[in-house]
Amino acid sequence: MPALDATHDPARRSHVEDANLPDCDFPIQNLPYGAFSLDGGAVRVGVAIGSRILDLTLLEAEGLLRPGDNDGAVKVFQSGVLNPFMALEQSRWTDTRRRIADLLDAGADLPSAVRALIDRALVPRAAARMHLPFYARGFTDFYASREHATNVGTMFRGADNALMPNWLHIPVGYNARASTVVVSGTDIRRPLGQLRGPEDAAPRLAPSRKLDFELELGAVVGGANPMGQPVTVAAAYDMIFGYVLLNDWSARDIQVWEYQPLGPFQAKVFGTSVSPWVVTRDALEPFRVATPPRETPLLPYLSETAPGNFDIHLEVALSPRDGGETVISRTNSRFMYYSAAQQLAHHSLCGCAMETGDLLGSGTVSGPPRDSCGSLLELTWNGRDPIEVDGGARTFLEDGDTVVLRGYCADGYRVGFGVCAGTILPAPSAAEFGGEE
Repeated sequence: MPALDATHDPARRSHVEDANLPDCDFPIQNLPYGAFSLDGGAVRVGVAIGSRILDLTLLEAEGLLRPGDNDGAVKVFQSGVLNPFMALEQSRWTDTRRRIADLLDAGADLPSAVRALIDRALVPRAAARMHLPFYARGFTDFYASREHATNVGTMFRGADNALMPNWLHIPVGYNARASTVVVSGTDIRRPLGQLRGPEDAAPRLAPSRKLDFELELGAVVGGANPMGQPVTVAAAYDMIFGYVLLNDWSARDIQVWEYQPLGPFQAKVFGTSVSPWVVTRDALEPFRVATPPRETPLLPYLSETAPGNFDIHLEVALSPRDGGETVISRTNSRFMYYSAAQQLAHHSLCGCAMETGDLLGSGTVSGPPRDSCGSLLELTWNGRDPIEVDGGARTFLEDGDTVVLRGYCADGYRVGFGVCAGTILPAPSAAEFGGEE
């Protein structure tokens, strides 16, 4: 199990002054990784520190960072994505984090040439364009919140049959599309699909009218396992490089028609947004918490010997095109019934090879009260109970709406994720495909 070290010291301060503010998402204890560019230039790898980005591509090229090997011959920050770095041994992740923290420490006694290079490598976040920080090799979405699964099951099957018989025994999931995983700030176009209402004799082609968001936590896999070789929950925990906020946009009216018998398909694959900063597993170590108590014992391969969840405060805000921002949900990832490590271990049980860059979505994060639900489907109870936002009421998303996810841990300092945002654009013309506008 990873141990706490000097990088977690709440008294540590950075020479980037605004990183030391109490409400800063990116203090020296965080150091999340991302991919950025400046003025249309090449995509580079960096870490967020206060209002700045430390350019790791530059520091590696100059030999100040040597994450790939001790001689600096193996370069891992030159391709504009994190995959080469995430594919290294886990000890390299930890050593690199410690080295970066030492370079940014306010009390560090650094040679003047090193200090000058660091100053040159610090660029304003406000001037940077963020890119997808890793190449998403595959994407699997789970259904790991008991509250969410119970709410949805109650809506469509009744309270007595809310959870399916398998739900308390396995982390339920499905393979989604990595090709439409996009970085925060990318617009999302309303999807077309087959719709069939309860009174319709046949489906029709039209834009989704029940477009929704899903507040999720995404686990980014660094370590790999060979095909045919399952991994334990403990090994799965160590394989996870870090976490992102994830919005798995969902078309509920398309989903309800298509999901039987094989589950979600076009209702989900049109777009998935992730936050641009990958918060490392190492940074989250002080915030580990146990999964909720088990009503039904799990099979031994899913047993955790150490806490696998994290105490991450999460919120969702919605802004109409002509209105201000309204926070519509506040919840916490500690409610998740299955941890990301349990999800990954179950994924590998059959012998599935997990690869560097695989993305695991937690499924919608919902808590017990209604205002802690992570989707409009639950917040409005499938449109029955509209919610008020600045600019008008909502049951589901309208064109021009912007959804923003935020998350952070806090205990003497904040470890924040930044934002995961997306704006809804109108659907393509359905008439071009023989449908209804």
